[in-house]
Amino acid sequence: MLKVTVFKDERTLARTLAAHIAATLDATPDLVLGLPTGRTPVRTYHELGTLYARGRVDFSRATTFNLDEFLGIGPDHPGSYRAFMQEHLFSRVNIRPEGINVLNGAAPDPDAECARYEQAIANAGGIGLQLLGIGTNGHIGFNEPARELAARTHRVTLKASTRRSNAALFGAAGQVPAEALSMGMATILQARRIVLAATGKSKARCIERVLKGPITTKLPASFLQLHPAVEIMLDEAAVGGSSA
Repeated sequence: MLKVTVFKDERTLARTLAAHIAATLDATPDLVLGLPTGRTPVRTYHELGTLYARGRVDFSRATTFNLDEFLGIGPDHPGSYRAFMQEHLFSRVNIRPEGINVLNGAAPDPDAECARYEQAIANAGGIGLQLLGIGTNGHIGFNEPARELAARTHRVTLKASTRRSNAALFGAAGQVPAEALSMGMATILQARRIVLAATGKSKARCIERVLKGPITTKLPASFLQLHPAVEIMLDEAAVGGSSA
């Protein structure tokens, strides 16, 4: 059974999630943390920056793994998720550079890069807490709705809707890379704990299907129903017709 917590607004959700991450790091300083990008986690990342400025969170022993990265661009590209994370989280807290792990979209051999990333996660002892957002089509990471889903970190062709949702990073949807590298569904589900945050009415229908619908590759987030320790954090707008 998925645990669902509803907050009155996005700000309250972000503050609560940031405080939860800080408490988890306090209890487990060497936490391995899986991180998403997109609009939803930005406020949480900024709240973590505020907590760090107040001396209330410590990333000095943490290790992070990002879910995904665009294919064909390097970490210095302003549209890369590595640049996104630097702006919104890494520059705001005391994480060690060597503790940061992001897929290299400019790797000459994408398949080898995916294999390297899987091995790096294993070498770190696996992900202790995986944070997730969700796309309006039900994707998590860049695991897009499809007839079948890849288990492990892999190369993926992005849906037009996903490219549109990332248009702000590149100036236009047509400039967003057509492919990406992403953790696979099995990689995500092997995390010991998972927290998915969703905000806004555009996510309401998708969340309702995650909570009440069948497990299907056409809604990748539905596979979270199989995990024993998932919390879904929503603002009131994202609840829509579903009920906690």
